[in-house]
Amino acid sequence: MWSLLSRLGFRKSRDVEDMAEAERWLVVGLGNPGPKYAGNRHNAGFMVVDAIAAEKGERWKAHKAHAEVVETRIDGVSVVLAKPRTFMNLSGGPIVGLARFYKVPMERIIVVHDEMDIDFGALKLKKGGGSGGHNGLKSATASLSGPDYLRVRFGVGRPPGRMDPAAYVLRDFSSTESSELDLNVERAADAVRTILTDGLGRAQNIFHTAA
Repeated sequence: MWSLLSRLGFRKSRDVEDMAEAERWLVVGLGNPGPKYAGNRHNAGFMVVDAIAAEKGERWKAHKAHAEVVETRIDGVSVVLAKPRTFMNLSGGPIVGLARFYKVPMERIIVVHDEMDIDFGALKLKKGGGSGGHNGLKSATASLSGPDYLRVRFGVGRPPGRMDPAAYVLRDFSSTESSELDLNVERAADAVRTILTDGLGRAQNIFHTAA
């Protein structure tokens, strides 16, 4: 591989690094920091990027953009995994800070988040759209000056009865849900990997749950 690049005139250090940067993706899981919130429905995004990092055997490290990051490669694709260390409604600052630092355009940003308008266990994948009242998405869209990033929407279902939606997402998954949670998290992680390697359309065909 390197001999071919050499014949094309690439210098081994700077040019290969620049090529990797040109193709880099940013995958951001949304959630609230700290052990108090770790098992909450609102932290489904954190759970998914944690699963991807664990599969790669990588450890999180602090970044000056108020986030924890993992720099890795998935099937040859350069990826930065990220978890904002602000609270959910301030997620946009770390996202835009990381996008600028790593020179990642909006079309290669994937945000993984909990979604009450989708049944538990279901996934929806899309590009752009509104926030649906999700404070993390509101903040991301405002900070990025647009909504046209990719989303992996992890269904957590609607709150029962008249429960306040804000209280619902700040509760842990039920015992019944917890028995399926690991499989659902891994399925969402696979959806992220497929977007990175095969594109959004292919990932939708495989993972997008029909309405």
